[in-house]
Amino acid sequence: MSLKALNIALVDDDEDDRFLFKEAIEQIEIQTKLFLFENGQKFMDFLNAPNISLPQVVFLDLNMPVKNGLECLQEIRSCNHLSDLSVAIYSTSSSESDIHDTFVNGANIYINKPTDFSKLKSVIEKVLQINWQYNTSNLNKDNFIMRL
Repeated sequence: MSLKALNIALVDDDEDDRFLFKEAIEQIEIQTKLFLFENGQKFMDFLNAPNISLPQVVFLDLNMPVKNGLECLQEIRSCNHLSDLSVAIYSTSSSESDIHDTFVNGANIYINKPTDFSKLKSVIEKVLQINWQYNTSNLNKDNFIMRL
């Protein structure tokens, strides 16, 4: 049985991080279609374009020029047609204020960017295997941060 590919978006201004993410996602067993964006404004323009297939999961960096990840998250959660979008914050920041701000603004999970390629593959696979429809019902700050 052929399963439909998951639409995944990565929004990250770091070209090396985008490259490594793309390499990692190509090596996992889950069929995906990856969309890459170098800043939050380009991503929001994409989400608001007519007749697009929305991603099921968004990996969203926080610290980006033009429009940062928190601004994107707030905009996503304020739009009815985007409210079901699963957002994984994907950041080098481990700041308590960043974690708190993204949690209260409706992110689904917080991931510190792995520094090791095998851990990157593992974290992507774990996030893509989550049944988001049921995962968000018992979300609390303890299970918000994905630990490896």
